[in-house]
Amino acid sequence: MQEINQNLAEEAGLNITHICLPPDSGEDEIIDEILKINEDTRVHGLALQISENSFSNKVLNALKPEKDVDGVTDINLGKLVRGDAHECFVSPVARAVIELLEKSGVNLNGKKILVIGAHGSLEAAVQCLFQRKGSMTMSCQWETPQLQSKLHEADIVVLGSPKPEEIPLSWIQPGTTVLNCFHDFLSGKLECGSPKVHPSGLIVEDDVSLLAAALRIQNVVSSGRRWLREQQYTRWRLHCLKLQPLSPVPSDIEISRGQTPKAVDVLAKEIGLLADEIEIYGKSKAKVRLSVLERLKDQADGKYVLVAGITPTPLGEGKSTVTIGLVQALTAHLNVNSFACLRQPSQGPTFGVKGGAAGGGYAQVIPMEEFNLHLTGDIHAITAANNLLAAAIDTRILHENTQTDKALYNRLVPLVNGVRAFSEIQLARLKKLSIHKTDPSMLTEEEISRFTRLNIDPSTITWQRVLDTNDRFLRKITIGQANTEKGFSRQAQFDIAVASEIMAVLALTDSLKDMKERLGRMVVASDKNGQPVTAEDLGVTGALTVLMKDAIKPNLMQTLEGTPVFVHAGPFANIAHGNSSVLADKIALKLVGEEGFVVTEAGFGADIGMEKFFNIKCRASGLVPNVVVLVATVRALKMHGGGPSVTAGVPLKKEYTEENIQLVADGCCNLQKQIQIAQLFGVPVVVALNVFKTDTSAEIDVVCELAKRAGAFDAVPCHHWSIGGKGSVELARAVREAASKRSHFQFLYDVQLPIVEKIRTIAQAVYGAKDIELSPEAQSKIERYTQQGFGNLPICMAKTHLSLSHQPDKKGVPRGFILPISDVRASIGAGFIYPLVGTMSTMPGLPTRPCFYDIDLDTETEQVQGLF
Repeated sequence: MQEINQNLAEEAGLNITHICLPPDSGEDEIIDEILKINEDTRVHGLALQISENSFSNKVLNALKPEKDVDGVTDINLGKLVRGDAHECFVSPVARAVIELLEKSGVNLNGKKILVIGAHGSLEAAVQCLFQRKGSMTMSCQWETPQLQSKLHEADIVVLGSPKPEEIPLSWIQPGTTVLNCFHDFLSGKLECGSPKVHPSGLIVEDDVSLLAAALRIQNVVSSGRRWLREQQYTRWRLHCLKLQPLSPVPSDIEISRGQTPKAVDVLAKEIGLLADEIEIYGKSKAKVRLSVLERLKDQADGKYVLVAGITPTPLGEGKSTVTIGLVQALTAHLNVNSFACLRQPSQGPTFGVKGGAAGGGYAQVIPMEEFNLHLTGDIHAITAANNLLAAAIDTRILHENTQTDKALYNRLVPLVNGVRAFSEIQLARLKKLSIHKTDPSMLTEEEISRFTRLNIDPSTITWQRVLDTNDRFLRKITIGQANTEKGFSRQAQFDIAVASEIMAVLALTDSLKDMKERLGRMVVASDKNGQPVTAEDLGVTGALTVLMKDAIKPNLMQTLEGTPVFVHAGPFANIAHGNSSVLADKIALKLVGEEGFVVTEAGFGADIGMEKFFNIKCRASGLVPNVVVLVATVRALKMHGGGPSVTAGVPLKKEYTEENIQLVADGCCNLQKQIQIAQLFGVPVVVALNVFKTDTSAEIDVVCELAKRAGAFDAVPCHHWSIGGKGSVELARAVREAASKRSHFQFLYDVQLPIVEKIRTIAQAVYGAKDIELSPEAQSKIERYTQQGFGNLPICMAKTHLSLSHQPDKKGVPRGFILPISDVRASIGAGFIYPLVGTMSTMPGLPTRPCFYDIDLDTETEQVQGLF
C-alpha cells in the first residue's frame, strides 16, 4: 500500500514522507509527532497508519482538520453529518465504497445497507454517505445476536472487519452485494485473505483499497489547492465591534475596558494572515512573521496615507486619535480594508508627563494598558542590545590598554581542543583590513596588531547607554570608578531607550538580513587616526541581531471597533525620524489589497515628522505616499494667532474655551504654511479638524474655508473622539477621493548634495529660515563625515516641535530667522545625519508631579488604575 500511495502521489506531482515511529510508541509520542507536522507548512495532508488500539479521540483530534485527509477528526465528521461535505474531508474508504457501487450500476435509493464490524469514523462516514443516497442503513458487530436475520434483510453488506470463523457464509443471501473493507482503514491496507461469499454476490477487495488510496491523494491535492488560495489576497470578512458612545465621554481607560476585544488569532484570520504567520502574546496581541511578505509579494499594494499635524501645543492635537478614527471610519463604516500603523510609546512619557499614546476617546487602540506597558518587549530588547554594545566598547578599550598584542590575540582567537580558528565576524574584519588569510597561525606581527587593536579614541565615543525611564540624573555620569577597571574612567551619559540608534534601525529596516547589516554599520566612535569604528569591528553584530530577532516582527492589535493596527517601533522624533516601522507599513499594504488603505502617523508637526517621513522613511522603503492628512485644532490655531501660552497641567485660558473667530483666522497662517510644506512633495492634503466640545460652528467653518483656500484638497471636521469611526466618515470619503488622484510625489533634495546644502534646503524651504549658521563643532563634524564617506545620507533635523523655527516661543509662521546648527551627529546604521538645532535633550526628566502618582494596580482584579 505504501508503494501504491507513492506511485499515485508521484503521478499527481506530490511528495510523500513516511514517518516511522517505534512500535512501542505511546499516545503522547504519537501526538507530539502529529503536532510537529501540523505546524509544517510544507505538509498539506496527514494520514495515520497506526494500530487500531492506538486510536483515541486525543490522538485523532490532535490533527489539524485542514490536514486530516482521512476525515477522522471530530470537526470533519461533524461537518459531514451536518451536510457540509464540501467544507470538510470525507473518509476515502467510505467514498470508495459509494463510488464503486454507483459505477457498478447499483441504484442505492431505497436499498437496505448493513455495515458489519466497522468502528469509529469509518462506520459513521459509511452510514452518513449511504443515507445521503436515500439508503436505509443498519450497523452492527459480528457478535450481534440478530446478525443472521439482519443479513437476510440486507441488499448490500459492507464488511468493516474480518468475518469470524463461526459465522457461516450461508447467512449471506444469494444476490447480496458485498464490499470488503476490513483493513487498517487509514492506511488502506487489506488484511490477508477474504471471505468466500455466495457466487452471485459482488466481491470487491483490492478495488476498495486502490480507489481509497486515489481518493486520499485527491484530498491532499484539494488541501494543497486550498493552501495556495489562502496564500493569495482575499477581501476581508471582518467582524467589526459595535460602539455605544456615552455622553459625556468617559475616561479613555473606561472606554477601553468597556469594549471586549476580539481574540487576536480571530482578527489575524479575518485579515488574511495564516496560522503559522503569527506568534500570539496573550489574548489580544501577536507578532506577525516577515514570511507574509514573501507569500504576498505579487499582491498589489494599497493606498498609503500619512497623518501629520500643524505645529502643536504642548498638549498635542490628536494625530493618533485621528489616525485611529480614520481607519475605524474606513473599515467599520465604509467597508474598506484599512490598517493603522502606529509607534510604540516609551515608558518614560507614560510614567512622566504625557501618559499613553493609544489615541483617545472612542478612537483608540485596545487594550490600552497593554499598548502602553511593555507590549511584547521590543523596547526591552533594544535596551539590552544597546547596552551590550556599550559594554563591548569600554571593555575593548580596557583590554587593549592592559594587554600586549600577543596576549590580546591569544584571547581573541583562543586555542580550543588544540585548534585555533577565526569566527565568521573575525574573518569579515580581516577582509575589511585587506588581510586575506584564514589560518590564525599565518598572520604577521604587523597584521596581528592591526587585527587586535581598534585604538578607539575615548573622546570620540558617541554610543551611550540607554534606559526607558525618565531619569535626569543619568544625563551626565562618570563610569569606570571601580578598582577592577584599573584607572580607566570617563564621562558618559544615558539616553532614553527610544533615542537609541537601534530603535531607528528597527524602524527603517526591511528584512532580517538588512537589519543585521545596519546594526553592523553603526558607528560608535573614531579611532586615533580619525577612522570610524563600528559594531562590526567590535564583533558584536551577530549578538545584537539575536537580541533583536523577535523585535523585528510587527505587533498586531486592534481598534475599539475591531479593525487591525500594527504597533511597531518608536524612534525618538527629535534625533530620529519619529515614524513607525517600514516593515509594518509594507506588510499592511499587502494585507489591505489594492483598494485598501494603510494610515500611518508621523511624530510632531509636518515640518518635522512629515519631512522626515518623506525624505528618510520613503527613501528607505521605496513606498510612495498618496495622501497627507494634516491634523489641526481650533485650540492650536488660536495659540498661533496670538493666544496665551498653553501649558500641560494648567487650565486653559478663556480664549481657548470661548468663541474667538479672529484669533482662529490669524492662527491659520501656521496651517497654511504646513499645507504648503506638504505640497513641496507633490502630495495632496486633506485637513482633518479635530473638533473639541468647546469649538463653535463659526470657528470650524473659518478653518475649513481658509484651509481650502490655501490649497488643501479638502478640509473636514472630525468627531471620532466623541462617537468613534462614525464621526470621521466624511474624512474617510475625502481621503478616498484624494487618493484616487494621481500622485506627483518627489523628494525635497538629492542626497548627493553636500551635507550643508541639504541642511540649508530644509531650513529655507520647510522652516522658512533666511539661512543657517554652523558652529565650529558642526562644521568640523560635517567635514569628518564627508571624509569618512557618509556625505550622501539624508538629513534628520533635531529641532523643537513647538515652532517652525528653533525658538519654541515663536508661534505662527516666523520669518527672516537664521537657523543655528550647534552640532551634527551621524546614525550610519539607521542611515542618516542628524544636525542639532540648539540644545536637544535625549533623556527627558520627571516633572514635580509625574503621572506615576496616579498609577496603581488593583490587587484583587489585577486591573491597572490611573493610567489615564
